[in-house]
Amino acid sequence: QVQLVESGGGSVQAGGSLRLSCAASGSIFGINYMGWYRQAPGKQRELVAAIPSGGSRNYADSVKGRFTISRDNINTVYLQMNSLKPEDTAVYYCNVKRFGSAYWGQGTQVTVSS
Repeated sequence: QVQLVESGGGSVQAGGSLRLSCAASGSIFGINYMGWYRQAPGKQRELVAAIPSGGSRNYADSVKGRFTISRDNINTVYLQMNSLKPEDTAVYYCNVKRFGSAYWGQGTQVTVSS
């Protein structure tokens, strides 16, 4: 089992920045994918950014050039969010994959006011 703890959400004005962190614990050996998703009220959960092991980072078109995903060599993935817009308001979820199983964090709220 993998446990995920997210932090860094909050409220910010448009144009501001936030940095999300997600720390994995438990059976972290073999994690081969780490990503961030978000879900706005009334909408489906969508991929924001992902960083597969040995692969290229990928981003949703709506965040390209503004968000950056990174990870350390152990167990933490980050999402640096710059130039935030009101439409970025959502609950952000960390997701990791390990040996075919997917794990989700509890979610952290990001609210961007105009």
